[in-house]
Amino acid sequence: MTLQPSILPDEAAFADFKKQCLSGGNWSSKYDKNGMQVWVEVPASKANHPQKIHKIKCKMTINDVSAATMYDVLHDGTYRKQWDPAMMESFDIARLSANADVGYYSWRCPRSITNRDVVSLRSWQVMDDEYIIINFSVKHPNYPPSSNLVRAISILTGYLIKPTGPNSCTFIYLSQADPKGSLPKWLVNKASQALAPKVMRSVHKAGQEYPEWKRQNCPDQKPWLYLEQNTLAMMDPSLLSIQRAESLENIDESSKVDTREGEDSS
Repeated sequence: MTLQPSILPDEAAFADFKKQCLSGGNWSSKYDKNGMQVWVEVPASKANHPQKIHKIKCKMTINDVSAATMYDVLHDGTYRKQWDPAMMESFDIARLSANADVGYYSWRCPRSITNRDVVSLRSWQVMDDEYIIINFSVKHPNYPPSSNLVRAISILTGYLIKPTGPNSCTFIYLSQADPKGSLPKWLVNKASQALAPKVMRSVHKAGQEYPEWKRQNCPDQKPWLYLEQNTLAMMDPSLLSIQRAESLENIDESSKVDTREGEDSS
């Protein structure tokens, strides 16, 4: 009998993600201002490959929030309701291992665009000198796509946070995500580059305000750090499978956006 490989990320997956975050080659700079940098991955060859969703990388230098606090902000689903205005609904579904779970997130899109949702597997790794979180879309038997939302795809999304001092860090976000629907890829790529600095600043602000908020909201509860606090039901990871973008229906939204080709439509 042939054993199927585990869907859970292994050490090699974390190492590869970290390598992408720290690599300097094959990335084109799109923004560099006030301690914030944004790059997109350069396609191998435009001539031989159809246009695809960009992989985007953002790096932020944070001088007033610790790496540990930024890591907590990313994990704390209750706090996200305080700082993420786009969020409609978010919850953890099940625990998969000591450092992995599966969850659901839906969000509001700009006016006239159908709202999106995603089901993703999230896994994390904590070392003395860094924190890593990675996620990607999965199929869950109890959470199929709904008729009133477009199921988006996270091909790979994650964070690398490295301390630079007791109250400072570098914060790197890397993502390749397909919002699906029928939005033109050039529009998705252009929007992601424009929105990235705004989103990063929002996360930074959330980090600045988190310690005070947490002091007033179950300060000792951090199940992402203390496994004994995690009350999520366990789930067999083999019941999940990777959600491929091509297996989802493209809902027609062509009448809702200006589909004229934009500048730098790579």
